[in-house]
Amino acid sequence: MGQFSTIALKQLKSKNKYVYLHIFKPIFMQFLAEYNLEGIVIGLLTFLIIGLFHPLVIKGEYYFGVRCWWAFFVFGVVALIAALCIESVMWSAVCGVAAFSSFWGIGELFEQRRRVERGWFPKNPKRK
Repeated sequence: MGQFSTIALKQLKSKNKYVYLHIFKPIFMQFLAEYNLEGIVIGLLTFLIIGLFHPLVIKGEYYFGVRCWWAFFVFGVVALIAALCIESVMWSAVCGVAAFSSFWGIGELFEQRRRVERGWFPKNPKRK
């Protein structure tokens, strides 16, 4: 079986690189590459990630205060390592955006605390 797959790979590589990509690359990624949509998808996912972090910062400060900054930091480090390890430019960029959005969220947590102190956002009465 291992010998058969090696022979099949050699034959595919010798025929045409597009056949190789068609068989081994996911259809979705092939579609994005064929129609040059990777940049649009990266932009859309960036928009969604930033939009997700806005309520995460508000709810995180409301329920946990600034004590949850380390969760943003850990997630940012994990996403940053993932961005370095992923070969696909599109998914690596999305992980990088998630990492630095998480790092930015740490600063926003402390800003959110100031906003709560100023009365711009509600304070959690159950939390001291």
